[in-house]
Amino acid sequence: MTDVTEPPGTSTCQTPSFDLTRRPWIGVLRCDGTQDELSLGQVFSQAGDLRRIVGDLATQEFALVRLLLAVAHDALDGPRDIEDWADLWSDPDCFAPVQAYLDAHRGRFDLLHPETPFLQTSGLRTAKDEVFSLNRIVADVPNGEPFFTTRMPTVDRLTFAEAARWVVHAHAYDTSGIKTGAVGDDRVKGGKVYPLGTGWAGELGGVYVEGDTLRETLLLNLVAADTEELDITAHDRPAWRREPCGPGGAERTATGPRDLYTWQSRRLRLHYDADGVHGVVLGYGDPLTSHNMHRREPMTAWRRSTAQEKKLRQSPVYLPRRHDPALSAWRGVAALIADRAEQGQGAEAASCLRPGVLEWIARLVTERRLPRGFLVRARVIGAVYGTQQSVIDEVVDDHLTMPLVLLHRQDRTYARQAIGAAEDAERAVRVLGDLAADLARAAGIKQDGPRTAAHEAGFDALENPYRDWLSALAEATDPFEQRSAWQREVRRMILRLGDRLVAAAGDAAWQGRTVPDGKGTQWLNAGLADKWFRARLARALGDPDRTDGRPGGERSDADPPSPGTSAAGRPDPDHRATDPTTDPKVHA
Repeated sequence: MTDVTEPPGTSTCQTPSFDLTRRPWIGVLRCDGTQDELSLGQVFSQAGDLRRIVGDLATQEFALVRLLLAVAHDALDGPRDIEDWADLWSDPDCFAPVQAYLDAHRGRFDLLHPETPFLQTSGLRTAKDEVFSLNRIVADVPNGEPFFTTRMPTVDRLTFAEAARWVVHAHAYDTSGIKTGAVGDDRVKGGKVYPLGTGWAGELGGVYVEGDTLRETLLLNLVAADTEELDITAHDRPAWRREPCGPGGAERTATGPRDLYTWQSRRLRLHYDADGVHGVVLGYGDPLTSHNMHRREPMTAWRRSTAQEKKLRQSPVYLPRRHDPALSAWRGVAALIADRAEQGQGAEAASCLRPGVLEWIARLVTERRLPRGFLVRARVIGAVYGTQQSVIDEVVDDHLTMPLVLLHRQDRTYARQAIGAAEDAERAVRVLGDLAADLARAAGIKQDGPRTAAHEAGFDALENPYRDWLSALAEATDPFEQRSAWQREVRRMILRLGDRLVAAAGDAAWQGRTVPDGKGTQWLNAGLADKWFRARLARALGDPDRTDGRPGGERSDADPPSPGTSAAGRPDPDHRATDPTTDPKVHA
């Protein structure tokens, strides 16, 4: 039986209680490789000995890190500026004030408190006093359909520690859809509340920075209040320092990171007994629109939306840039390291904005608070929803280790070469896909399948080499030579993959067939496809064996037609275009 009272010596009251400041509930990975479960107070006191948070899902890790950041910001009342942050970074006991803070707010961190249960609404009930399955808050079993879980097919019970983690996750990532209405919620129609969107973090393409320890991770993401790219009001505070939520939603504007990290997007009430939690009441909470929240929410990249600008009749309008599960983090490196000043043209607003936490890191390295060669991991986490956002289809979890020199604001050379190197890979893989398509045309079969398979093979082959190249970039004295070395490596690897495709093309492709070419027809076989492939790759990357002095990217009349065109440059109706801005399999 699980004890749900206070630890011995802390209270004589037998009222059910599970104090999250003192009871273990947060999974952690220690620096020695062992796993453990700690209380909130222990996490902060031992942060220097912990590698990272470990959750049931990556999205749970993201939600818990945001919760810890809200505690740290509020307990430290800052950092106010970069000097304040530097003092914290140099102090091994920088989180010492957190324990007194947690003690002062213990009542709001009690999962079972009769009046102010942690991130819940006391007395929340439906008109029929229904209590629902825990499937409603456990994301790995969305709406009764087994996901990637060992809890098949339903979740009957949770320990109090597990329930606390899923409460935090529900506010961040709960699905949309029709929900049973709560008594006192004026949005109820016919006993139901109609879809109001996912939890706030579900709207984001989550990004944060990981250091070598959890202490470093928390400090690196602890953005100073005077950060130029963020608007943080003096009244910014987390959920537990606000009045307890009633059953309805509150229409208000977020005050800053502490508010958003603990945004009450749902109304929850756990049902439990002495052995744990066995049911839940779950409804909608405070609504929040995502457009133009880039000056309040620092843990996502942003994209400019011309469609929303027309709809809202204002400009610019930025929306969170969600993660594409088909793309690895390295292929989207530009969204992480491209400076916003480089994204705009003149007075034109930037087309995309990197996450505020990375703008903050850029400031730290530019003002020499961190060394240029310091390595961090940009962790990207997000939920992919399906069927009108009523289920979680997939969870994105990836990372990219990179030197901080890539974020330096005054020295953008390294960042531009890193972005250019990723673009080299994109172009080369598209050329490989065109070879596969040409071989398919020569054999008289459909092109889409071979093209897609070639793209996947190319990106898989280049992923680890690019990650290694990026990590080592800070040690390079000449980033341009490093870029050239990368291009040579890409060329070598893509040529090898191309040779395999040609060798496996089959007799039909080697014999060839007549295909349309825009002017009429021409004979295409594996030999000609291979010749085109090598010339296109030379254009894409530059050919070290060329003697005509032209850099890669320029064409001569002797070059083969670009993919999708005839030799005369006219569109080829039988060749599918692979522009990376239109092809979802290629676009980063």
